[in-house]
Amino acid sequence: MKLVVQTLASMVSGVLFFGLALFLPAWTFDYWQSWVFIAVFMVATLIPSIYLAVKHPAALQRRLKAGPAAETRPVQRVVMTATLLAVVALLALSAVDHRLGWSSVPRPIVILGDVLVGIGLLVAQLVVVQNDHAAATIRVESSQELVSTGLYGVVRHPMYLGALVMMLGTPLALDSLWGLVVLIPASAALTARIVDEEKMLTEELAGYGEYTRRVGYRLLPGVW
Repeated sequence: MKLVVQTLASMVSGVLFFGLALFLPAWTFDYWQSWVFIAVFMVATLIPSIYLAVKHPAALQRRLKAGPAAETRPVQRVVMTATLLAVVALLALSAVDHRLGWSSVPRPIVILGDVLVGIGLLVAQLVVVQNDHAAATIRVESSQELVSTGLYGVVRHPMYLGALVMMLGTPLALDSLWGLVVLIPASAALTARIVDEEKMLTEELAGYGEYTRRVGYRLLPGVW
């Protein structure tokens, strides 16, 4: 019951966050792209969360512990703070772009953006199903075992790949091309997070060094 309440509270907080980050800079509620984006985000998050609450409650509990304050490594606190600021900037800039008409995104591309957001979120949730130690914070637990199959057999950080796809789709879904500019600092923060995380995993998770030699790409197959 406590986990259900925490999940619902997280969903409500998410709606309030998006409401402030989007409708305030846009200065209007007549912004259908934002409403659709929020709906896609909530559905793509809620349905997998219900599944995790039933099948993998411990994994869902780990996912709910997020944010800079939840990190144990100083580098990750800085990275997560930068990531949070980048997300706020991405949303706000996209909303301002829509309000002032700096750019215009055709409706089919807006829909494509929503599809990318949904796919990114579902990939991130699928990672938690395949690896119930996948958390929103960087840590290795005593009972944790290396997972190297499924999405982890394609890239070493499939959850971050999902996040990258979601970030790419977000400005498009919000009727903005200028919002794509924020992907540059956001990608830099994500890169720093991965590099530091791999350093810790190599030191603390048995078999991770061999895994990095077998699965050569961290985030993008054929690229990095």
